[in-house]
Amino acid sequence: MKEIFRLFKLAAPFKYWMALAAVLGFITIGSGIGLLMTSAYIIAKAALHPSIADLQVGIVGVRFFGISRGVFRYLERLISHETTFRLLAKFREWFYSALEPLAPAGLSRRKRGDLLARFISDIQSLEGFYVRVIAPPFVSMLVLLFMYLLLGRFNHQIAFILLDFQLLAGILLPVMTYQLSRRNTEAIILLRSRLNNLLVDSIQGMPELLLFDQTREQQIEVESINQELTSLQKREKRIIALHESFVGLLMNGAVLSVLVYAIPLVNQGLLDGVMLSVFTLGVMASFEAFVPLPAMMEALKTSKKAAQRLFEITDTCSNITASAEKMISEEYSIKINHLSFQYPHTLSPALKDFELDIPFGTKVAVVGPSGSGKTTLINLLMRFWDSDTGCIYLGKKKLREIDREKLPDVFGVIRQNPYIFSGTIRDNLLIAKPQAGENELINVTKKVLLDNVLEKSPDGLDTWIGDQGQMLSGGERQKLALARVLLRDTPVLILDEINAHLDALGSQKIMRMLWNLAPQKTIVLITHFLSELKPADRIVVLREGRIIESGTHTELITGKGYYYKMLKAQNEKKVIASLPNINAV
Repeated sequence: MKEIFRLFKLAAPFKYWMALAAVLGFITIGSGIGLLMTSAYIIAKAALHPSIADLQVGIVGVRFFGISRGVFRYLERLISHETTFRLLAKFREWFYSALEPLAPAGLSRRKRGDLLARFISDIQSLEGFYVRVIAPPFVSMLVLLFMYLLLGRFNHQIAFILLDFQLLAGILLPVMTYQLSRRNTEAIILLRSRLNNLLVDSIQGMPELLLFDQTREQQIEVESINQELTSLQKREKRIIALHESFVGLLMNGAVLSVLVYAIPLVNQGLLDGVMLSVFTLGVMASFEAFVPLPAMMEALKTSKKAAQRLFEITDTCSNITASAEKMISEEYSIKINHLSFQYPHTLSPALKDFELDIPFGTKVAVVGPSGSGKTTLINLLMRFWDSDTGCIYLGKKKLREIDREKLPDVFGVIRQNPYIFSGTIRDNLLIAKPQAGENELINVTKKVLLDNVLEKSPDGLDTWIGDQGQMLSGGERQKLALARVLLRDTPVLILDEINAHLDALGSQKIMRMLWNLAPQKTIVLITHFLSELKPADRIVVLREGRIIESGTHTELITGKGYYYKMLKAQNEKKVIASLPNINAV
């Protein structure tokens, strides 16, 4: 139950709201008990034909309790819902705040669908944490104590009889129900997560499923999980219904026991017959506080399992060390000393004893075969991961001593597969610079050759580009990502495969524009394409995490090393691709 106690700590700022709502809930049920008891008193007393004056107090009591029950119920619902929504907002803010520092290193082995299920479904499961988990037992115990003290003033034995049945309904029965359905509830949450994950994968991977004719198999798997989930949910509802039935049986048992004990007292003149009816209806009304307990046990199990899954993420240790330094160096030179890094769960380092100096305003290209460590360099510069050994300096400051949230003010990065948000072109550009004006947005689209997209659409910058920019081509998505980076106007640009989806002419124009940004900016270009690298001040060749060559384009060609061989191989492929199709001839 440690997860529940941790949730209590998170909910601590709202303890006064929760206490107020619980007290209002108790007063509401107390008003209901008072209404039935005074009604019983009036009816039983009226049967003896007393004067109207003897009934006057009871009549006023019925009016008071009838009105107050409605008023307090409204206030209790109002405060309860306010507390619930405040708690839900707190849980969401807490989880997102814990999740953000983990990305991407701490989340690299997590599935998107599973994270989505935790962020939405599991937090949504905590919606009833107060209303269904905290309040019902608290209110029921207050009612139990109130009824014991009330009935005890008239007859201790009757109070003890009610106490026994209410303890059974409030403690023993919920514990038995919890044990009976604990594994069932855990299985429901896990299956729901599997189903969410499968649905997300199915939707995002629908083109591939259609291409390989696997939609039917995916549908069968979804239906299988859904049927299993439905079966478990039906079993859960049967357990709750059984619990509710036993609460009703205990209420009837309490009423019957009170009657069996009290009727002889009435016959002996030791108890007023009017009070017998009052006690009987009071006992029945008091069990209203125990009716929510079956749902409370279901909510407790659900909250416990959901909390486990959330804490599993938030307790993940990040590779990134916390940094107190908020100020960014005004010097933007980059110096990397003896840097080594190995990804978790891999057998070999991605970078080994890596050293590189990049003075501000220079144009540096980093090339090499796939898996040589080029993208890892970006991850370490942006502090998505921190290096195992060695150090990166930004100016005179160590990079790991600078707050990671400040790095986007220095580094403008385009990753190999940039994410395009669902929305319009304008929406995606304003992410980089929310205060940008119309002319500034249009100018940057012209600079990256995206203006032809605006000309084709009557909506211009407000053209809808779909989920992840699906209505744009691969090259247009790349240009949009570049426009965002240029709009951000950072002193250092790090571009990973910027021309991968561009045609030859477009690639030449964009590369010429980027090279011309120096010496006002540092350009770090990571690429497989070597034909546009002549203007680079330095070309760094990586292989298996190490620098094997470094120099200008002319120096590396003259040396006829690995870079020379890669460039020669690419040129030969271009020649072959340019030859006419023999079959067509």
